[in-house]
Amino acid sequence: MIAKFSTRLRELRQSKGLRQEQVAKLIGVNKSAISTYENDIRQPSFEILVRLANLYRVSTDYLLGQTNTRTIDLSELTEEEANYICGLVELMSKKNGIINNTRVWRRS
Repeated sequence: MIAKFSTRLRELRQSKGLRQEQVAKLIGVNKSAISTYENDIRQPSFEILVRLANLYRVSTDYLLGQTNTRTIDLSELTEEEANYICGLVELMSKKNGIINNTRVWRRS
């Protein structure tokens, strides 16, 4: 069974060792917004959904429960293309100051 959005969001936050306040600051909302998302009271805007996916390095499909796959499949790319994508992700993560630099982009 695929998890609900609110459950996925809470699990991802906890797996990164983040507090709601930290997530809120990183994506530019207040703590109460994160609480309402995690308690299935409100749904985020598309913009905030994308920010959350970027923060946790998962697809929006994963967050929304459309798939159980957390990573993007790069298997159809050449080694050079896959390395380029991974390099861009690492560069953006460093630039944006993502707290946990765990690499979730991988070649399948």
